[in-house]
Amino acid sequence: MLATAAPSSAAPRALACLIQPDKVADVGSPVIGVVEWIEVERGDSVRKGQVVARLRADVERANTDVARSRAVSEGDLRGALASLELAKIKRDRAVNLKAQDFVSQEAVDQAQSEMDIATERVKFSREQLATSSREFAASQAQVAQRVVRSPMDGVVIERHINAGERVEEKPMLRIADVSVLRVDVVAPVSMFGTLDIGQELIVQPELPGAGPRRARIVQIDKVLDPASNTFRLRLSLPNSHGLLPAGLRCSVELQPKPAAGASAAR
Repeated sequence: MLATAAPSSAAPRALACLIQPDKVADVGSPVIGVVEWIEVERGDSVRKGQVVARLRADVERANTDVARSRAVSEGDLRGALASLELAKIKRDRAVNLKAQDFVSQEAVDQAQSEMDIATERVKFSREQLATSSREFAASQAQVAQRVVRSPMDGVVIERHINAGERVEEKPMLRIADVSVLRVDVVAPVSMFGTLDIGQELIVQPELPGAGPRRARIVQIDKVLDPASNTFRLRLSLPNSHGLLPAGLRCSVELQPKPAAGASAAR
């Protein structure tokens, strides 16, 4: 009589899982202000750096215009340079006249003093122009803080605010990166040590028409949950075209590694 073969302990096992966005960002404003307008709606796709909202910045724009005028105005510097050139001519003339004994040393000293003052005025005008340039850059930065941009490529999944509302600390939008999805799986302790980082598994989303996908293990918890006698593992699921929505339930087929030293009976 032939003995019935025992079922393999390494048989695949299907477990429930959940597909989530790999990255989620609550987007807010770095400054307090009133929303001028929101440029995106829930469900819109956004690119990294894209403007998604603006705060009112009338005062900041006015300050920027004034700072720009100061930064590009070289009238004071041109006047100081002209005075310096005239002072140099007077000094040189006084030196020549002194060499011919037509003027006293006091006249030469006075001409030299006037040239020194004109030189300091040129330095001061240049420093003022540099300061104005820095003030212009600072005012531009203040205006830029009132323009809210997306920190990543993704999809707007929540919108918390409308035009005219005041923003302080609460987020304005929530954006999710769905180009790569995260698959969370809770596995029994009996499978701990039978899976490896980098191992590929088959994920079946619970979505009509969606076929199985390959996902790679990227994290395995090192701390077990004694209450449920389980541990968690995370898979990375590529979704470059965003065809698979996040928030789906799924099942994953876990294929444990064969036991060390195991071989087929001959």
